[in-house]
Amino acid sequence: MRKLCLCLFSLVLTISLFPLLLKAKDDDFVRQPPRRVIFTHHDRSDSDPQQVHISLVGKDHMKVSWVTDSKHCSSLVEYGKESGNYNAKANGEHTSYKYFFYSSGKIHHVTIGPLEPSTTYFYMCGSSGPEFSFKTPPSTLPLDFVVAGDLGQTEWTNSTLDHIQSIDYDVLILPGDLSYADTHQPLWDSFGRIVEPYASRRPWMVTEGNHEVESFPIIYPTGFKAYNARWPMPYQESGSTSNLYYSFEVAGTHVIMLGSYAEFDADSDQYKWLQADLAKIDRKKTPWVVALLHAPWYNTNSAHQGEGDSMRLAMEELLYTARVDLVFQGHVHAYERFTRVYNNKADPCGPIYITIGDGGNREGLALSCRPVVFRVHVKKVHIQPRVVPTKDKVRRPCFPSLLVQRTEFRTWTAQNGE
Repeated sequence: MRKLCLCLFSLVLTISLFPLLLKAKDDDFVRQPPRRVIFTHHDRSDSDPQQVHISLVGKDHMKVSWVTDSKHCSSLVEYGKESGNYNAKANGEHTSYKYFFYSSGKIHHVTIGPLEPSTTYFYMCGSSGPEFSFKTPPSTLPLDFVVAGDLGQTEWTNSTLDHIQSIDYDVLILPGDLSYADTHQPLWDSFGRIVEPYASRRPWMVTEGNHEVESFPIIYPTGFKAYNARWPMPYQESGSTSNLYYSFEVAGTHVIMLGSYAEFDADSDQYKWLQADLAKIDRKKTPWVVALLHAPWYNTNSAHQGEGDSMRLAMEELLYTARVDLVFQGHVHAYERFTRVYNNKADPCGPIYITIGDGGNREGLALSCRPVVFRVHVKKVHIQPRVVPTKDKVRRPCFPSLLVQRTEFRTWTAQNGE
Protein backbone atom coordinates (compact mmCIF):
# COMPACT_ATOMS: atom_id res chain seq x y z
CA MET A 1 0.00 0.00 0.00
CA ARG A 2 2.87 2.33 0.88
CA LYS A 3 4.55 1.68 -2.49
CA LEU A 4 1.25 2.38 -4.28
CA CYS A 5 0.90 5.72 -2.47
CA LEU A 6 4.48 6.66 -3.34
CA CYS A 7 3.87 5.82 -7.00
CA LEU A 8 0.67 7.86 -7.06
CA PHE A 9 2.42 10.78 -5.39
CA SER A 10 5.26 10.57 -7.90
CA LEU A 11 2.78 10.49 -10.79
CA VAL A 12 0.85 13.53 -9.49
CA LEU A 13 4.11 15.41 -8.92
CA THR A 14 5.30 14.63 -12.45
CA ILE A 15 2.00 15.75 -13.99
CA SER A 16 2.10 18.98 -11.97
CA LEU A 17 5.69 19.84 -12.80
CA PHE A 18 5.84 18.68 -16.42
CA PRO A 19 4.49 21.94 -17.94
CA LEU A 20 6.96 23.93 -15.87
CA LEU A 21 9.83 21.67 -16.93
CA LEU A 22 8.88 22.15 -20.57
CA LYS A 23 8.71 25.90 -20.06
CA ALA A 24 12.09 25.97 -18.37
CA LYS A 25 13.64 23.94 -21.17
CA ASP A 26 12.87 26.65 -23.72
CA ASP A 27 14.18 29.49 -21.58
CA ASP A 28 17.81 30.38 -21.01
CA PHE A 29 16.98 32.01 -17.69
CA VAL A 30 16.82 29.85 -14.56
CA ARG A 31 13.64 31.01 -12.88
CA GLN A 32 13.68 31.42 -9.15
CA PRO A 33 10.64 30.57 -7.02
CA PRO A 34 8.77 33.19 -4.99
CA ARG A 35 10.58 34.12 -1.79
CA ARG A 36 9.17 34.32 1.72
CA VAL A 37 7.66 37.51 3.13
CA ILE A 38 9.98 39.36 5.52
CA PHE A 39 8.36 41.10 8.49
CA THR A 40 10.65 43.90 9.66
CA HIS A 41 10.23 44.65 13.36
CA HIS A 42 10.50 48.00 15.14
CA ASP A 43 13.75 48.18 17.14
CA ARG A 44 13.72 51.82 18.29
CA SER A 45 11.98 53.57 21.17
CA ASP A 46 8.36 54.66 20.92
CA SER A 47 9.40 58.30 20.45
CA ASP A 48 12.00 57.61 17.76
CA PRO A 49 11.03 58.05 14.09
CA GLN A 50 10.51 54.96 11.98
CA GLN A 51 9.39 54.30 8.40
CA VAL A 52 11.05 57.55 7.26
CA HIS A 53 10.60 58.41 3.59
CA ILE A 54 10.74 61.55 1.48
CA SER A 55 8.91 62.84 -1.60
CA LEU A 56 9.24 65.83 -3.91
CA VAL A 57 6.99 68.85 -3.38
CA GLY A 58 7.06 71.54 -6.05
CA LYS A 59 10.28 72.89 -7.50
CA ASP A 60 12.51 72.99 -4.44
CA HIS A 61 10.77 71.44 -1.42
CA MET A 62 10.73 67.97 0.09
CA LYS A 63 8.11 66.24 2.24
CA VAL A 64 9.50 64.15 5.09
CA SER A 65 7.15 61.46 6.42
CA TRP A 66 7.58 59.15 9.39
CA VAL A 67 5.71 57.29 12.14
CA THR A 68 6.10 57.28 15.91
CA ASP A 69 4.45 54.88 18.33
CA SER A 70 4.26 57.69 20.87
CA LYS A 71 1.38 60.12 20.35
CA HIS A 72 3.28 62.94 22.10
CA CYS A 73 6.06 63.51 19.55
CA SER A 74 6.18 66.74 17.59
CA SER A 75 5.94 66.97 13.80
CA LEU A 76 9.23 68.81 13.48
CA VAL A 77 12.16 68.41 11.08
CA GLU A 78 15.51 70.08 11.71
CA TYR A 79 17.92 70.10 8.78
CA GLY A 80 21.13 71.54 7.37
CA LYS A 81 24.03 70.91 4.99
CA GLU A 82 26.40 69.65 7.69
CA SER A 83 25.97 66.57 9.84
CA GLY A 84 24.77 67.54 13.31
CA ASN A 85 24.50 71.21 12.37
CA TYR A 86 20.85 72.06 11.65
CA ASN A 87 20.35 75.72 10.79
CA ALA A 88 16.77 75.33 9.55
CA LYS A 89 13.61 73.69 10.82
CA ALA A 90 9.98 73.26 9.82
CA ASN A 91 6.81 72.12 11.51
CA GLY A 92 4.17 70.06 9.78
CA GLU A 93 1.06 68.04 10.40
CA HIS A 94 0.19 64.61 11.69
CA THR A 95 -2.55 62.07 11.26
CA SER A 96 -3.50 58.54 12.28
CA TYR A 97 -6.13 56.03 11.29
CA LYS A 98 -7.99 52.95 12.46
CA TYR A 99 -8.71 49.87 10.41
CA PHE A 100 -10.97 47.44 12.22
CA PHE A 101 -8.99 46.52 15.37
CA TYR A 102 -5.74 48.11 14.20
CA SER A 103 -4.69 51.61 15.27
CA SER A 104 -1.78 53.25 13.49
CA GLY A 105 0.97 55.17 15.18
CA LYS A 106 1.22 58.94 14.82
CA ILE A 107 1.98 59.62 11.15
CA HIS A 108 3.96 62.83 10.59
CA HIS A 109 4.33 64.85 7.38
CA VAL A 110 6.60 67.90 7.25
CA THR A 111 7.51 69.90 4.13
CA ILE A 112 10.97 71.49 4.22
CA GLY A 113 12.65 73.97 1.90
CA PRO A 114 13.48 75.80 -0.24
CA LEU A 115 16.37 73.44 -0.98
CA GLU A 116 19.28 73.75 -3.37
CA PRO A 117 19.60 71.25 -6.25
CA SER A 118 22.19 68.45 -6.22
CA THR A 119 22.87 69.07 -2.53
CA THR A 120 23.11 66.70 0.43
CA TYR A 121 21.06 67.64 3.50
CA PHE A 122 21.18 66.08 6.95
CA TYR A 123 18.03 65.97 9.05
CA MET A 124 16.37 64.76 12.23
CA CYS A 125 12.70 63.99 12.73
CA GLY A 126 10.99 65.12 15.93
CA SER A 127 14.30 65.95 17.70
CA SER A 128 14.79 62.29 18.53
CA GLY A 129 16.42 59.19 17.11
CA PRO A 130 19.04 58.85 14.38
CA GLU A 131 20.20 61.41 11.88
CA PHE A 132 19.19 60.88 8.23
CA SER A 133 20.42 62.42 5.01
CA PHE A 134 19.20 62.86 1.45
CA LYS A 135 20.42 64.33 -1.80
CA THR A 136 18.21 66.63 -3.85
CA PRO A 137 17.83 66.01 -7.61
CA PRO A 138 19.63 68.22 -10.12
CA SER A 139 17.86 71.21 -11.64
CA THR A 140 18.85 70.27 -15.20
CA LEU A 141 19.48 67.13 -17.22
CA PRO A 142 20.92 64.53 -17.03
CA LEU A 143 18.67 62.92 -14.44
CA ASP A 144 18.61 59.35 -13.10
CA PHE A 145 15.24 57.68 -12.50
CA VAL A 146 14.91 54.20 -11.03
CA VAL A 147 11.61 52.45 -11.74
CA ALA A 148 10.38 49.53 -9.61
CA GLY A 149 6.83 48.18 -9.54
CA ASP A 150 4.99 45.67 -7.33
CA LEU A 151 7.73 45.84 -4.72
CA GLY A 152 6.34 43.93 -1.73
CA GLN A 153 8.55 42.85 1.15
CA THR A 154 10.23 39.55 0.42
CA GLU A 155 13.77 38.28 0.01
CA TRP A 156 13.43 39.28 -3.66
CA THR A 157 12.49 42.78 -2.52
CA ASN A 158 15.76 42.97 -0.62
CA SER A 159 17.61 41.89 -3.77
CA THR A 160 15.91 44.65 -5.78
CA LEU A 161 16.65 47.25 -3.10
CA ASP A 162 20.30 46.18 -3.00
CA HIS A 163 20.54 46.80 -6.75
CA ILE A 164 18.89 50.19 -6.36
CA GLN A 165 21.26 51.14 -3.57
CA SER A 166 24.27 50.28 -5.73
CA ILE A 167 23.81 53.34 -7.98
CA ASP A 168 23.65 57.07 -7.34
CA TYR A 169 20.16 57.72 -8.71
CA ASP A 170 18.05 60.85 -8.25
CA VAL A 171 14.39 59.81 -7.99
CA LEU A 172 12.55 56.48 -7.62
CA ILE A 173 9.14 56.17 -9.28
CA LEU A 174 6.84 53.27 -8.40
CA PRO A 175 3.76 52.35 -10.49
CA GLY A 176 1.70 50.80 -7.69
CA ASP A 177 1.57 47.86 -5.26
CA LEU A 178 3.82 48.88 -2.41
CA SER A 179 3.47 46.81 0.76
CA TYR A 180 1.12 43.95 -0.23
CA ALA A 181 -0.48 44.43 3.18
CA ASP A 182 -3.90 43.50 1.78
CA THR A 183 -5.78 44.74 4.89
CA HIS A 184 -3.18 43.25 7.30
CA GLN A 185 -2.10 46.65 8.57
CA PRO A 186 1.06 45.68 10.48
CA LEU A 187 2.55 44.86 7.07
CA TRP A 188 2.29 48.55 6.18
CA ASP A 189 4.52 49.27 9.18
CA SER A 190 6.91 46.51 8.17
CA PHE A 191 7.10 47.81 4.60
CA GLY A 192 7.92 51.30 5.86
CA ARG A 193 10.80 49.89 7.85
CA ILE A 194 12.22 47.74 5.06
CA VAL A 195 12.36 50.66 2.60
CA GLU A 196 13.44 53.34 5.09
CA PRO A 197 17.21 53.01 4.41
CA TYR A 198 16.48 53.80 0.74
CA ALA A 199 13.37 55.99 0.80
CA SER A 200 14.86 58.30 3.44
CA ARG A 201 17.84 59.08 1.16
CA ARG A 202 16.15 59.73 -2.20
CA PRO A 203 12.63 60.91 -3.05
CA TRP A 204 10.17 58.09 -3.75
CA MET A 205 7.19 59.06 -5.92
CA VAL A 206 4.43 56.44 -5.99
CA THR A 207 0.98 55.78 -7.36
CA GLU A 208 -1.55 53.22 -6.20
CA GLY A 209 -2.09 49.62 -7.28
CA ASN A 210 -4.84 47.13 -6.55
CA HIS A 211 -3.13 46.00 -3.33
CA GLU A 212 -3.52 49.51 -1.92
CA VAL A 213 -7.32 49.56 -2.27
CA GLU A 214 -8.23 47.71 0.97
CA SER A 215 -11.90 48.63 0.69
CA PHE A 216 -14.63 46.90 2.67
CA PRO A 217 -18.37 47.25 1.98
CA ILE A 218 -20.19 49.83 4.15
CA ILE A 219 -17.29 50.19 6.65
CA TYR A 220 -14.49 51.31 4.28
CA PRO A 221 -16.27 51.71 0.93
CA THR A 222 -13.78 54.10 -0.72
CA GLY A 223 -10.60 52.28 0.26
CA PHE A 224 -7.01 53.58 0.28
CA LYS A 225 -7.18 54.45 3.98
CA ALA A 226 -3.64 53.34 4.82
CA TYR A 227 -2.14 54.43 1.50
CA ASN A 228 -3.49 57.99 1.71
CA ALA A 229 -2.47 58.38 5.35
CA ARG A 230 1.06 57.02 4.93
CA TRP A 231 2.09 58.02 1.39
CA PRO A 232 0.65 61.45 0.54
CA MET A 233 1.98 62.71 -2.76
CA PRO A 234 2.02 66.35 -4.02
CA TYR A 235 -1.33 66.10 -5.79
CA GLN A 236 -2.57 69.56 -4.83
CA GLU A 237 0.48 71.23 -6.40
CA SER A 238 -0.54 69.79 -9.79
CA GLY A 239 -4.20 70.82 -9.48
CA SER A 240 -5.46 67.34 -8.65
CA THR A 241 -8.10 66.78 -6.00
CA SER A 242 -7.01 63.22 -5.21
CA ASN A 243 -3.88 61.54 -3.89
CA LEU A 244 -4.56 58.77 -6.42
CA TYR A 245 -3.39 60.81 -9.42
CA TYR A 246 -1.07 63.79 -9.80
CA SER A 247 1.97 65.05 -11.68
CA PHE A 248 5.30 66.58 -10.81
CA GLU A 249 8.29 68.05 -12.59
CA VAL A 250 11.96 67.43 -11.93
CA ALA A 251 14.84 68.72 -14.04
CA GLY A 252 13.65 68.47 -17.68
CA THR A 253 10.95 65.87 -17.09
CA HIS A 254 7.19 66.07 -16.52
CA VAL A 255 5.97 62.92 -14.75
CA ILE A 256 2.28 61.95 -14.73
CA MET A 257 1.11 59.48 -12.08
CA LEU A 258 -2.25 58.07 -13.14
CA GLY A 259 -4.72 56.19 -10.94
CA SER A 260 -5.87 52.86 -12.33
CA TYR A 261 -8.33 52.53 -9.43
CA ALA A 262 -9.88 55.98 -9.58
CA GLU A 263 -12.65 56.90 -12.04
CA PHE A 264 -11.18 57.58 -15.48
CA ASP A 265 -14.00 57.98 -18.01
CA ALA A 266 -14.50 61.24 -19.92
CA ASP A 267 -16.80 62.66 -17.21
CA SER A 268 -14.47 61.82 -14.33
CA ASP A 269 -12.37 64.22 -12.30
CA GLN A 270 -9.21 62.34 -13.24
CA TYR A 271 -9.89 62.64 -16.97
CA LYS A 272 -10.56 66.38 -16.71
CA TRP A 273 -7.47 66.85 -14.56
CA LEU A 274 -5.32 64.95 -17.08
CA GLN A 275 -6.59 67.12 -19.93
CA ALA A 276 -5.69 70.27 -18.01
CA ASP A 277 -2.32 68.91 -16.87
CA LEU A 278 -1.24 67.92 -20.38
CA ALA A 279 -2.33 71.32 -21.74
CA LYS A 280 0.01 73.10 -19.31
CA ILE A 281 3.17 71.21 -20.29
CA ASP A 282 5.91 73.38 -21.79
CA ARG A 283 8.09 71.07 -23.92
CA LYS A 284 10.88 73.64 -23.98
CA LYS A 285 11.01 73.50 -20.18
CA THR A 286 10.28 69.79 -19.79
CA PRO A 287 11.04 68.12 -23.13
CA TRP A 288 10.46 64.67 -21.64
CA VAL A 289 7.01 63.50 -20.55
CA VAL A 290 6.66 60.20 -18.71
CA ALA A 291 3.49 58.54 -17.38
CA LEU A 292 3.00 55.80 -14.78
CA LEU A 293 -0.03 53.63 -14.09
CA HIS A 294 -0.66 50.24 -12.56
CA ALA A 295 -2.93 48.05 -14.71
CA PRO A 296 -1.17 47.75 -18.13
CA TRP A 297 -2.69 49.23 -21.26
CA TYR A 298 -0.48 47.00 -23.37
CA ASN A 299 0.32 43.51 -22.15
CA THR A 300 1.00 40.20 -23.90
CA ASN A 301 1.29 38.27 -20.65
CA SER A 302 -1.52 35.89 -19.77
CA ALA A 303 -1.62 37.46 -16.31
CA HIS A 304 -4.13 40.31 -15.89
CA GLN A 305 -4.93 40.22 -19.57
CA GLY A 306 -7.26 43.06 -20.59
CA GLU A 307 -7.59 44.62 -17.12
CA GLY A 308 -6.32 48.00 -18.30
CA ASP A 309 -8.30 48.09 -21.55
CA SER A 310 -11.14 50.30 -20.31
CA MET A 311 -8.73 52.94 -19.05
CA ARG A 312 -6.72 52.77 -22.27
CA LEU A 313 -9.82 53.31 -24.39
CA ALA A 314 -10.76 56.31 -22.24
CA MET A 315 -7.38 58.02 -21.95
CA GLU A 316 -4.92 56.76 -24.55
CA GLU A 317 -5.76 59.45 -27.09
CA LEU A 318 -4.92 62.15 -24.55
CA LEU A 319 -1.40 60.78 -24.05
CA TYR A 320 -0.94 60.22 -27.77
CA THR A 321 -1.99 63.76 -28.71
CA ALA A 322 0.36 65.17 -26.06
CA ARG A 323 3.20 63.00 -27.44
CA VAL A 324 4.02 61.31 -24.14
CA ASP A 325 7.38 59.56 -24.48
CA LEU A 326 7.28 56.66 -22.01
CA VAL A 327 4.57 54.85 -20.06
CA PHE A 328 5.63 52.60 -17.17
CA GLN A 329 3.07 50.08 -15.95
CA GLY A 330 3.02 47.48 -13.17
CA HIS A 331 0.55 44.78 -12.04
CA VAL A 332 1.98 42.04 -14.29
CA HIS A 333 4.95 40.45 -12.51
CA ALA A 334 7.29 40.51 -15.47
CA TYR A 335 9.36 42.85 -17.61
CA GLU A 336 8.14 43.69 -21.09
CA ARG A 337 8.98 46.55 -23.44
CA PHE A 338 7.00 47.56 -26.52
CA THR A 339 7.94 49.69 -29.46
CA ARG A 340 6.07 52.98 -29.84
CA VAL A 341 2.41 52.06 -30.11
CA TYR A 342 -1.03 53.63 -30.34
CA ASN A 343 -4.46 52.02 -30.68
CA ASN A 344 -2.95 48.52 -30.79
CA LYS A 345 -0.67 49.36 -33.72
CA ALA A 346 2.97 50.32 -34.02
CA ASP A 347 3.08 54.11 -34.36
CA PRO A 348 6.21 56.31 -34.35
CA CYS A 349 4.31 59.05 -32.52
CA GLY A 350 3.04 56.81 -29.71
CA PRO A 351 4.71 56.23 -26.33
CA ILE A 352 7.01 53.33 -25.53
CA TYR A 353 5.19 51.07 -23.05
CA ILE A 354 7.21 49.23 -20.41
CA THR A 355 5.83 46.72 -17.91
CA ILE A 356 7.96 46.64 -14.77
CA GLY A 357 5.92 44.72 -12.19
CA ASP A 358 8.63 42.34 -10.99
CA GLY A 359 10.04 44.26 -8.03
CA GLY A 360 9.90 41.35 -5.58
CA ASN A 361 6.30 40.75 -4.48
CA ARG A 362 5.31 37.52 -2.75
CA GLU A 363 3.34 36.16 -5.71
CA GLY A 364 6.36 35.45 -7.93
CA LEU A 365 6.87 36.00 -11.65
CA ALA A 366 4.25 35.86 -14.40
CA LEU A 367 5.61 33.36 -16.91
CA SER A 368 3.18 32.96 -19.80
CA CYS A 369 3.17 35.37 -22.77
CA ARG A 370 1.20 35.49 -26.02
CA PRO A 371 2.71 36.49 -29.39
CA VAL A 372 2.23 40.01 -30.73
CA VAL A 373 3.65 41.77 -33.76
CA PHE A 374 4.75 45.10 -32.28
CA ARG A 375 6.46 44.01 -29.08
CA VAL A 376 10.21 44.43 -29.43
CA HIS A 377 11.68 43.04 -26.20
CA VAL A 378 10.45 40.63 -23.54
CA LYS A 379 12.32 39.12 -20.60
CA LYS A 380 10.38 37.57 -17.73
CA VAL A 381 13.00 38.17 -15.07
CA HIS A 382 13.58 40.38 -12.07
CA ILE A 383 14.75 43.57 -13.75
CA GLN A 384 14.64 47.22 -12.83
CA PRO A 385 15.22 49.98 -15.37
CA ARG A 386 17.35 53.02 -14.85
CA VAL A 387 16.19 55.80 -17.14
CA VAL A 388 18.71 58.54 -17.83
CA PRO A 389 17.77 61.60 -19.90
CA THR A 390 21.20 62.73 -21.14
CA LYS A 391 22.65 65.89 -22.62
CA ASP A 392 23.09 64.54 -26.16
CA LYS A 393 20.81 66.35 -28.60
CA VAL A 394 18.55 64.28 -30.87
CA ARG A 395 15.33 64.85 -32.80
CA ARG A 396 12.31 63.19 -31.26
CA PRO A 397 9.79 61.34 -33.47
CA CYS A 398 6.87 63.61 -34.39
CA PHE A 399 8.77 66.67 -33.13
CA PRO A 400 10.98 67.31 -36.17
CA SER A 401 11.68 70.92 -35.24
CA LEU A 402 12.48 70.32 -31.56
CA LEU A 403 15.96 69.31 -30.47
CA VAL A 404 15.72 67.52 -27.10
CA GLN A 405 17.84 65.57 -24.66
CA ARG A 406 18.41 61.94 -25.59
CA THR A 407 17.20 59.30 -23.11
CA GLU A 408 19.62 56.54 -22.27
CA PHE A 409 17.80 53.41 -21.10
CA ARG A 410 19.91 51.17 -18.90
CA THR A 411 18.82 47.97 -17.16
CA TRP A 412 20.25 45.47 -14.76
CA THR A 413 19.00 41.97 -14.02
CA ALA A 414 18.97 39.81 -10.91
CA GLN A 415 20.23 36.43 -12.16
CA ASN A 416 20.06 33.22 -10.16
CA GLY A 417 19.06 34.90 -6.96
CA GLU A 418 21.84 37.51 -6.99
